[in-house]
Amino acid sequence: MPRAVWSVHTCLIVHPGPVGDPPRRPALNPPHGPALNPPHGPALNPPRGPAREPAHTQGRRPVGTAYGGPVTTTRLSARAAIACLADPGSFAELGVPERESAPDGPLAWAGYDGSRTRAAATTGERESVVVGAARIGGHQATLISFEFGFLGGSLGRGTGDRLEAAYRYAREHRLPLVSLIATGGSRMQEGMLALTQLQRVAAQSALTRAAGLPQIAVLRDPTTGGGWATLGAGADVVLAVPGAQVGFAGSRVRPPDADPAAYTAEGQYAAGHVDAVVPVPELARTVTDWLRLLAAPRRAEPVAPPAALADVAPPVTGWDAVRQARHPDRPRAGAYLEAYFGLRLPLHGDRVGGTDPGMLCGFGLREGGAVAYVAQCGTATLPAGYRTAARVIRLADRLGIPVLTLVDTPGAANDAAAERAGAGAAIADAFAAVAAATVPVTTLLIGEGGSGGALALAAPGNTWVTPDSYFSVIAPELAAAILKRPASQAPATADQLRIRPHDLVALGVARGVVAPEAGA
Repeated sequence: MPRAVWSVHTCLIVHPGPVGDPPRRPALNPPHGPALNPPHGPALNPPRGPAREPAHTQGRRPVGTAYGGPVTTTRLSARAAIACLADPGSFAELGVPERESAPDGPLAWAGYDGSRTRAAATTGERESVVVGAARIGGHQATLISFEFGFLGGSLGRGTGDRLEAAYRYAREHRLPLVSLIATGGSRMQEGMLALTQLQRVAAQSALTRAAGLPQIAVLRDPTTGGGWATLGAGADVVLAVPGAQVGFAGSRVRPPDADPAAYTAEGQYAAGHVDAVVPVPELARTVTDWLRLLAAPRRAEPVAPPAALADVAPPVTGWDAVRQARHPDRPRAGAYLEAYFGLRLPLHGDRVGGTDPGMLCGFGLREGGAVAYVAQCGTATLPAGYRTAARVIRLADRLGIPVLTLVDTPGAANDAAAERAGAGAAIADAFAAVAAATVPVTTLLIGEGGSGGALALAAPGNTWVTPDSYFSVIAPELAAAILKRPASQAPATADQLRIRPHDLVALGVARGVVAPEAGA
């Protein structure tokens, strides 16, 4: 039976025959707020343009084993990609005036007009990007969708006009911006004038960021060049579909010996540049969840700390506190986050090439409100972990979302690799992010609090502790060694350091010891 697979872009649908594009949809005003035609600036209009070839006649390419074996994939058009996410009938296109241009463009590039005419006839589009507004899972958003069939989704001056209009519309109507990216980069036929569109996009993104509006990028295949370096990597949340080609360098301009895995969605995820590689059948739900979370009410007051998950007696001695915190069966960050949040979405990586599996970061829903979280998992925290935490705290601060940090580490990683990776600078960055946050930060110490590597994520004046935790200026064993005491004196040293939960409250370091939930 013939089939068409919507795979490396946004959907997965198996059909009994060739796939055509979804029907064009009328303009639609949102169910709340102002009409989609703003009083100033471009208007939202129904999609228009000549009929397009069916999607199954557009370019095909093999994608390895993204779905368990070699398959042939059909690149979705811009509108088909939108249809995969948008609620039926909700997309309304943003009308952007056509730019007048000299014959064959600003460079008089021979044949450029003909190339544009053929691209328009093939795709039904007048430019390489479609912009508008739609509801996704009931949440209104501004949408940008690239048409790779139009000159490889390249960015020219007309593309820049449309992108700028989309960003402006998002700010005027206080909407999140979702970009469905599939581009090979800047358009050579327009030379430097095409390249400077990246500056326009960067400026609009910065204005949108300053307005406190979230930007979500979905990396389709391919996402390369300036499109990756602006709309993609510059977004707050970066999602990618499996097997997508993602990288600044396109396939024809890389060194011949370059590792191809580095230029994939999976490779970018491993390097900390992508938050999640989302199987295409789950993409609409994932984007909906992000919009639901980011649209949730914000609290002006600090969130309550989680309840303790272990019902243990208060430690009698400092060494008892250390042993309880180091017990292998003690509840860890994952269990606390699972119990605390009804919905939780991860953010991954420090955006400069590093990840730390011992640091869980992201956003979640707690009693209907959005909360950002940063959670250590009981391991020595890597520099990439601190940088990821700082990234999430600053994003939460910009979006007005309160923060919960869970502290649990024997200390910051202190090996040579950590030093080369900038341990000191990364810890300083985490301290600075917490100190500068204008949103409330709540901290719960759930296990080991090892020195500055733990304190960097603790909220001054709003830190709580569990009964099976301790916080210390240094591990008791190391304190004994520095004091030239025998190892057998570590327990006594722990008592001197006053590191038990109730010691921390008495010293004013912690506000209180949390108890398990009643009846838990």
